[in-house]
Amino acid sequence: MSQDVSRALDGKVMIVTGANSGIGEGIAREAAAQGAKVVIDWVSHPEATDKIIADITADGGTATGFQANVGKVDEIAKLIDFAVSTYGRLDVMVNNAGVEIGQTSADLTEDRYDFLMSINLKGAVFGTKIASDQMRKQGGGGVIINTTSVHEDWPMPSDLAYCVSKGGIRMLTRTAGVELGPYGIRVVGIGPGAIDTPINADDTPEQTAALRNAIPLGYIGKPSEMGKVACFVASDAASYITATTIFADGGLMQKPGAV
Repeated sequence: MSQDVSRALDGKVMIVTGANSGIGEGIAREAAAQGAKVVIDWVSHPEATDKIIADITADGGTATGFQANVGKVDEIAKLIDFAVSTYGRLDVMVNNAGVEIGQTSADLTEDRYDFLMSINLKGAVFGTKIASDQMRKQGGGGVIINTTSVHEDWPMPSDLAYCVSKGGIRMLTRTAGVELGPYGIRVVGIGPGAIDTPINADDTPEQTAALRNAIPLGYIGKPSEMGKVACFVASDAASYITATTIFADGGLMQKPGAV
């Protein structure tokens, strides 16, 4: 009998960092709907985490929360230890936490650069390391998903440090994917385009309209759509995909003259 694709992650244990808003929330909700046991990592707004857990539980899913700053390696280790002690193993690690701070080469400052890199790149690097250590220890392979961006490949001059961090995640994904392949551990990036999240909440109506007009599909994506992409990557349907990025941008990167 074929597997119910709506329950493609049944029984899998998944950590999603930065998961109580935006894309992380979309991934956590969709993963739970597909049967995963989800650990929601958060650093602020515990009430948002509680609401997501309550919704998932009401729908018959399984989720719990854990507060950890992924910019600190010891907290990543505690997060993974919590998932394993709670659910017995770790099958999927989603390095999703990220921040965006507008900086050009002219106004770049060391403190803001270090803050962004500690979350976006260091968090993903050590999340990959510690998760893969656990996956090798328990056996049976696993999946590591890195939320990157179209800007791992597509320059955005108004945000130098952000682009550098996402370019780093591109090579983390490729290099770790090659290294971990023999252990049955897949490493895949998911590259969102313009998604309706708190990270772009300050955009003016004019900026939003210009962005929408630059997208061939004609609309700004939703976190739930990225959740479906991530869950596809985590599932056996993507069993031959590793060391690469899957872009989900509505065609934005391919449109001549796009913003």
